[in-house]
Amino acid sequence: MDSLSIPYAICLLSLLTICVCANGNSNLFNVLSYGASGDGTTDDSSAFTKAWNDTCKATSNPTLVIPQGKQFLVRQMIFAGPCKSSTIQVQLSGTILAPDGPDQWKATDLSTWLAFQGVNGLRIYGKGTMDGRGKGWWDRSCKYHPGLQGCITLAPTSLRFQKCDDIKMTDISFHNSPQTHVLLLGTQNVDLGFLNIQSPGTSPNTDGIHLLFATNVSIHDSNIADGDDCISIGDKTFNINITDINCGPGHGISIGSLGSAGESAQVENINVMRVNFRETTNGARIKTWQTGRGIVQGVTFSNLNFTAVANPIIIYQYYCYRPNACKQTKTGVHIKDVTYSGLIGTSKTEVAINLNCSNVVPCTGITLDNIRLASATREIGQLTSSCNNAHGINRGTIQPESCL
Repeated sequence: MDSLSIPYAICLLSLLTICVCANGNSNLFNVLSYGASGDGTTDDSSAFTKAWNDTCKATSNPTLVIPQGKQFLVRQMIFAGPCKSSTIQVQLSGTILAPDGPDQWKATDLSTWLAFQGVNGLRIYGKGTMDGRGKGWWDRSCKYHPGLQGCITLAPTSLRFQKCDDIKMTDISFHNSPQTHVLLLGTQNVDLGFLNIQSPGTSPNTDGIHLLFATNVSIHDSNIADGDDCISIGDKTFNINITDINCGPGHGISIGSLGSAGESAQVENINVMRVNFRETTNGARIKTWQTGRGIVQGVTFSNLNFTAVANPIIIYQYYCYRPNACKQTKTGVHIKDVTYSGLIGTSKTEVAINLNCSNVVPCTGITLDNIRLASATREIGQLTSSCNNAHGINRGTIQPESCL
């Protein structure tokens, strides 16, 4: 190489390096670059909107960056798709704050704080936090304050995924949601893992994760504490695997309620395995309205551990909280092929196994397999089981003695 070629080569190499760096960074969309302050008090909603719009328009694996060490106040927002890239990443490392209570809520829609809608190939990670600052909503809840003038029946869900396919969310924390923390609505192929969901046990309707019209969902390796179900499974939900969860306080893991207002329910292939329930009001629960129709089938609860749980095993097909909504009907949701296997621990109530099935459509194919439950307190004494219109088989040791 001659002496003139060497400077030219060095210059060309520098230009190539600059281009590579620019192309690499061009797929990172940091909300700070769009004017977000991250001071916890300034409204950063506009910056988030602009950053998302550019992220969604990018064509090759873009990443929306919400950096650590910052607190971003963000009002109600929908991150809408479809996006151009087949994979969209959200690096949530900082904290996102909701408006502080209903008096600071400016949107007319009270149902949702943040939502992803029609976004496929979504990856959310980064050990960040979503803080719903729900206390102001709870203090005005009609459920807990029915006589309060201007009480609130609907409060925002912190994060909703609607009509989104191929979702993976890991290592995110959710604190103090006004109502449900995470909602899957009309989604499929979802992996939620290593989540930390925390709200007081006294907070109303703060389900950890609620599924509705959801298919092929894995929820695993997570800690959930709230004032309602740790995980609740709604209608038209199929192929759900729930594993390695710590649940409590809360209302346990529930299928239902299903069949409200005479609706037809369909829930199939639900597997709940290796869950620790601590001081929850329920453990493994299935609940339906007696006016409902449809079917729940192919359910397995296995290797569950209960510590001072009020209702470790419960099927309740007479769920009702609205006046004049519980009249006797000739319909019912058929619960069939449900297995309880390898369940151990302690119960805070005398009836540790309660299978209260429909008097119109009895439960069939119930299996109790190696269950060992003892009293959590001396005051209760010997535990019992109770069956109403429940049919099935027993395997191994069943304590308390089975009523099947």
